[in-house]
Amino acid sequence: MSEARIIPITPRATPRPSATGQWESRLTASPPLALYVHFPWCVKKCPYCDFNSHGVRDEGIPEAAYIEALIADLEGALPQVWGRRVHSIFIGGGTPSLMSPDGLDTLLTAIRMRVMLDPMAEITLEANPGTVDAGRFRAFRQAGVNRLSVGIQSFNEGHLQALGRIHGRADAIAAAEAALTHFEAVNLDLMYALPGQSLAEAEADLAMAITLAPQHLSCYHLTLEPNTAFAANPPVIPDPDASADMQDLVEARLAAAGYGHYETSAFARPNRECRHNLNYWTFGDYLGIGAGAHGKLSSHEGIVRETRPRHPSAYLAARESGAFVQERRTIESAELPFEFMMNALRLNQGFPRRLFAERTGLPFEAAEAGLLKATRQGLIETDGERLRPTTQGRHFLNELLMLFLPG
Repeated sequence: MSEARIIPITPRATPRPSATGQWESRLTASPPLALYVHFPWCVKKCPYCDFNSHGVRDEGIPEAAYIEALIADLEGALPQVWGRRVHSIFIGGGTPSLMSPDGLDTLLTAIRMRVMLDPMAEITLEANPGTVDAGRFRAFRQAGVNRLSVGIQSFNEGHLQALGRIHGRADAIAAAEAALTHFEAVNLDLMYALPGQSLAEAEADLAMAITLAPQHLSCYHLTLEPNTAFAANPPVIPDPDASADMQDLVEARLAAAGYGHYETSAFARPNRECRHNLNYWTFGDYLGIGAGAHGKLSSHEGIVRETRPRHPSAYLAARESGAFVQERRTIESAELPFEFMMNALRLNQGFPRRLFAERTGLPFEAAEAGLLKATRQGLIETDGERLRPTTQGRHFLNELLMLFLPG
């Protein structure tokens, strides 16, 4: 285990532009810290998925070796986060619900022994309806998971088959009901604009989800991402007008059912937002461990992004050398306005002006040029203290973010 050392945030002089006109980032306080753990295996790869996931092969999942590597990875990273409280853990994938309850218990126990975990920390596990049952959910809850995110995607048999999912409608409903029995915080993932989907079918999926009454819903528009099976052999999907009608339907139906639309694809009952994801969107820090995991960490030396080896075999091999960090780079001051806005402008309620300086170490003036352009184009509105995307800004988020690109 690495020797303990503390990297504090040391307040420095008020930032000012350099001779080249670029602002220098000078943080005065540490952002909140979260932990992300990546589990890269799935039963099989879905044709739309561009995440770092790998189908299970005949030899199975090397669970014990992988958990040992995760623990070693965490230990090697401790000097960067020593003394900082971890407010949330998110175990994503892949399909983390393939992990055995004993393995999950071993992992969470090891994390608690090594980091200062908030007693009220949100601990989320992603689950596939085709890999779980009520007994497994109960064991996950006993291991310490207190929030479950279930990848439903659709309740329509035909659409589930088109998406390559390993579960059916009955499995989806049973998994959601079991999750809600054992967890007080449950998210259901839904997708719309699916191959061959009609507006009525999208509404039926929403109606079923609302009937189940989870605390949180994530509703994603299907996109054909590069390097996926769907990109290589594109299915016929609804046209832009039909997709927009589905998006309007999602927002209207969920608002009527009492879900607040707090982020581009996220809807929650009052005070049931995902705290881990809110930390991302408010430009908080997160340590990422596991195959292909990304992290963002701040210190008085600057804000860095890290990545781990993407393939599980390469990640496991790093256990021998301890060289888990494949790439580490400092975010340049000129990039920080874009990096911050790329996250914060996903929030429908936007952000307070002070947050920009707190999380980037830059004065608000460093972002004013982009904000002025966005305001003139009707993409951002402000009450003086808080900035938020307009309806037009939310619909044209990519165009809005282009205004903050360096140079």
